[in-house]
Amino acid sequence: MTTKEPESESAVPGAAVILRRFESPDETRAMTKGKFEVVRIGGLTVGRATYEPGWRWSEHVGPAVGAALCAVGHVGLVVSGTATAALEDGRVYELRAGELFAIPAVPHDSWVVGDEPYVSLHFLGADHYAK
Repeated sequence: MTTKEPESESAVPGAAVILRRFESPDETRAMTKGKFEVVRIGGLTVGRATYEPGWRWSEHVGPAVGAALCAVGHVGLVVSGTATAALEDGRVYELRAGELFAIPAVPHDSWVVGDEPYVSLHFLGADHYAK
């Protein structure tokens, strides 16, 4: 007896596979000591943050967007380096390589910790970050 596997939504004839790289982003938001690259793919907006030692949101992004603290929520993955997320209520968290993070959409600052550049991927919040 033979059985036929059920058809799935991914079994769409002619559906395209899309491959993208951050080396060719849709948009780059440049700032002192850093950049935020945006790639739109599969209905998502994914961002890659790259910050040099000494970068701080309140100093290098805030003045350009007219805010003292970031209010965008973020869900992401730290690729390399370490940064701090400091919420307005006094809670402080270190984000280290390999960690997934979810930062709520409450006022917060962030800065690079140490001498290594910080790189993270953002799966939520990239549409509105640093704009």
